[in-house]
Amino acid sequence: MAFVLFTLFGFTTREKDMSQIVDKGLQTAMLHSQQMAMSLLEQKDQLPRTIGKNGTFVTSNSRAWTSGFFPGVLWYLYEVSGKDSLKMYAEEYTKRVKREQFTISNHDVGFMLYCSFGNGWRLTGNEEYKKVLLQGSKSLSTRFRSTVGCIRSWDRKNWQYAVIIDNMMNLELLLWASKNSSNTRFGEIARSHADVTMKYHFRPDYSCYHVVSYDTITGKPDVKGTYQGYADDSDWARGQGWALYGYTMMYRETKQKKYLDQAIHVAKFIMGHPQLPKDKIPYWDFDDPAIPNTPRDASAGALIASALIELSQYTESKFSKECLAVAETQIRTLSSPEYLAVPGTNCNFILKHSVGNKPKKKEVDVPLTYADYYYVEALLRYKKNILREEMGLKQK
Repeated sequence: MAFVLFTLFGFTTREKDMSQIVDKGLQTAMLHSQQMAMSLLEQKDQLPRTIGKNGTFVTSNSRAWTSGFFPGVLWYLYEVSGKDSLKMYAEEYTKRVKREQFTISNHDVGFMLYCSFGNGWRLTGNEEYKKVLLQGSKSLSTRFRSTVGCIRSWDRKNWQYAVIIDNMMNLELLLWASKNSSNTRFGEIARSHADVTMKYHFRPDYSCYHVVSYDTITGKPDVKGTYQGYADDSDWARGQGWALYGYTMMYRETKQKKYLDQAIHVAKFIMGHPQLPKDKIPYWDFDDPAIPNTPRDASAGALIASALIELSQYTESKFSKECLAVAETQIRTLSSPEYLAVPGTNCNFILKHSVGNKPKKKEVDVPLTYADYYYVEALLRYKKNILREEMGLKQK
């Protein structure tokens, strides 16, 4: 990492610059999110999702896998600002996801509840939030089959027992529940899922498949492929991000070195990829033959940035600095006019240029609520862990 050698008022110009970028990003996110919250107050069950092909604002009810992200953004912004209005909005939109605690038909309960109720519990200690999270953990656990050792992602006829790399993100809810209840099975399920995924989802270079379908009798992989990537053996960018974030989180929660090692391997694959642009925002799939004439994915960039910031805290020396350097570049790029929307535009979403499912021509080059979530999380992590740490070192 290239550091500027002279300082201004005790801080390097790099730190001063990053502090300004982070604060501007958070301020812009606050303006967008307050407007978004106000605009949906009268639509009692709706939550933001994206912008449609005709430029219209697209919302969903709590059944969409994306439903927990906007409440999570509001909780993060309340955390950094302390504004009562943001807390009020966070409580309102979190409440709209409450029924998903009983959902057993998909694996996205972790996304839905932990981003919303999880952040709410962390910041308020509300016992009602805890009850929802524990019930949600019970519901998610019903999708685990010991023969396979994983939580089933989809109930689709074209897959025997589909497990997608995204599912790593839902394990955080179970690990939280294991620590906040007497039920140790939650943690056992999470660790089993992570271990089986580590064994079968990854290729020798530590890239990962999107989907692995397992034989329900033998528990062994039946099919390895993709649903959202360019090809079965391609490197779908957001999938690599889910893997990086998931194993970094697994190390944080369990302190098992095998998860840290896996996260480091995945990070090296992503950061060293020859198709990763200089500004570090990935193309939607690293192997799309149309590169560079194919969409970037801001959601993958934000997700990877957030994960790399955390991973930099668990590693040392050169590699830690490499993680941080890439994350800083991603934050700079996402906070530039190319990606960061002007308040009052973009239907009040924070970021532009994300990709949901390009093969199905769904949500291509549009804002996405989860891109906003991981962007705000990355900003907050950088502010809390990097800037605060560097400021503290200088004060000492």
